[in-house]
Amino acid sequence: MTRAAPTPPPPAAGQAEAPGHAPGTPRPVRYRRVIIAALGVMVIVAGLLTYVAVRHRDQGSLAAIRPSGIPASISTSLVNLMGLSPVPARPAPGFTLTDQDGRTLSLASFRGRAVVLEFMDPHCTDICPLVSQEFIDAYHDLGAAASRVVFIPVNVNPYYPGVASMAAYSAEHQLTTIPSWHFFTGPLATLKAVWSAYDILVDAPSRNADVIHTSEVLFIGPSGQERYVAAPMADYTAQGKAYLPAGQLAEWGQGIALVIRQLAH
Repeated sequence: MTRAAPTPPPPAAGQAEAPGHAPGTPRPVRYRRVIIAALGVMVIVAGLLTYVAVRHRDQGSLAAIRPSGIPASISTSLVNLMGLSPVPARPAPGFTLTDQDGRTLSLASFRGRAVVLEFMDPHCTDICPLVSQEFIDAYHDLGAAASRVVFIPVNVNPYYPGVASMAAYSAEHQLTTIPSWHFFTGPLATLKAVWSAYDILVDAPSRNADVIHTSEVLFIGPSGQERYVAAPMADYTAQGKAYLPAGQLAEWGQGIALVIRQLAH
């Protein structure tokens, strides 16, 4: 089972444009998923109900769908599994944040390397650990090309903005085995600006409530241009635990690596 959210409504009158956008220029419509970061949570708070739609991923019905602009080296079945789509090549909104090792870095500092960008909750027990495993698999699948790639998640949990939470999650899920892993966080105002710039919806009503957030994997080329977006997915057990069969996890890793090779060669 998967959960999807269409594009949020435009800013209200007087609301500032998201950083990194020209005034009046909307970001491309992209397929997004709202992820519930706890086991068994099925109820979306009222503030998000207006945009949430439930969609079941049916691989058979998707078999004939292939967006134009996807490299031929990536099979149609893999494109459909990942919900992979090209986006207009435009500069990815910049930011400066601090990673799990306490290093303050800007997105621009990675210019010259391809970037895999995601938004994660360091206390997530839902889909974030699955995406983390896919990143580890992709790193190993890249082989020698891995030195030209950076994996960047940005924190979406406003109650745990400290570096220690990013470090603990990274260690728990063995993401520290990726040399170019940077789990970024920062002051809440700065995080909110980044979420807004990338059209990421975040709802966290209290410290003990489940964080609901949009999840997408954005591929940024070495020149800093947005190129492709993928939609993370999960199935759920009867008890509400998120999982993916081992084969699909491996395919996701292979797919991420294939996309990155197209950008980093």
